[in-house]
Amino acid sequence: QVQLVESGGGSVQAGGSLRLSCAGSGDTYSRACMGWFRQAPGKEREGVATINRRSGRPYYADSVEGRFTISQDNAKNTLYLDMNSMKPDDTAMYYCAATGYSPSYLDLCRPYERDFRYWGQGTQVTVSS
Repeated sequence: QVQLVESGGGSVQAGGSLRLSCAGSGDTYSRACMGWFRQAPGKEREGVATINRRSGRPYYADSVEGRFTISQDNAKNTLYLDMNSMKPDDTAMYYCAATGYSPSYLDLCRPYERDFRYWGQGTQVTVSS
């Protein structure tokens, strides 16, 4: 069983920065694909960024490429999302998620929701103009 707890959400003005954290536990956590997803009111949930926990290989959605950075601290079993140059369109509930399988070392973890078995409760991010 994997447990995920997000923190770090809040309110920020456009152009500002926030860091989200996701503390994880569980036997498969250290070997999984991890990801950040977000859902804005009235919109479908979308994958923002993922990371192969074995290799550290990241993936970013086009909407956040160059502004967001996903990273991990294996010693702390914590996943991060550094968000810079934020825009009002980044306003959403952000979720941390983990797959139930272990990827191959060089695999790119695609943000397909069906592959992500474990989910956190979410943390709200609001960007004002």
